[in-house]
Amino acid sequence: MTAPPAYFKQLELGPMQNFIYLIGDPAAREAAVVDPGWEAERILGTLRDDGYRLARVFITHGHPDHVMSLSGLLDAADVPVHVHAADADALPVRPANLAPTTDGELVRVGAVAVRVMHTPGHTPGSQCLLTDGRLLTGDTLFIKGCGRCDLPGGDPVKLYDSLSAIKALPDETVLYPGHNYAEVPSIALGEEKRASPFLSRPTLEAFLTMLGYA
Repeated sequence: MTAPPAYFKQLELGPMQNFIYLIGDPAAREAAVVDPGWEAERILGTLRDDGYRLARVFITHGHPDHVMSLSGLLDAADVPVHVHAADADALPVRPANLAPTTDGELVRVGAVAVRVMHTPGHTPGSQCLLTDGRLLTGDTLFIKGCGRCDLPGGDPVKLYDSLSAIKALPDETVLYPGHNYAEVPSIALGEEKRASPFLSRPTLEAFLTMLGYA
């Protein structure tokens, strides 16, 4: 018997057009929230309405607009928070809730697998999440854009390497960014590679020149 597809929902919340994602196992009725930057009650209400219990939180990076509602979620459910160790200090949570991740680590939400890709550049601990043919890119990669490198901890060389790792994924992988900055909310990697100047630079030098670092 074929398992039902994973529960997946994209919410746009907050004044910075943040995307918050819900990932769940429809058999276990367990779900994870990715990047709870805004409106904890709306996130929790959506899970309740859909019949899911909050089991985990994933953080793609520690900037405030991606974590500001985290404490509200943890007040409702004492669950682990999966964040890369390099960004863990930025989170307003008790150490007991922190579950530091490493590159390539597999975390399960019920039976749904979520694989971590460490993608530094926007921040030292930026990570993308690969699940069910989708890549949640946080602020590492936007549709026809990429994350800033001029904030504390930013590194354009590391960002180029991270984008190169994303480019190596199958073209049918669907990209889901951390903000609604484009005409569409998601895009296939193959299409993004053809359309985005940030994925088409053939060398590090060309990428740095485009960003104004060379």
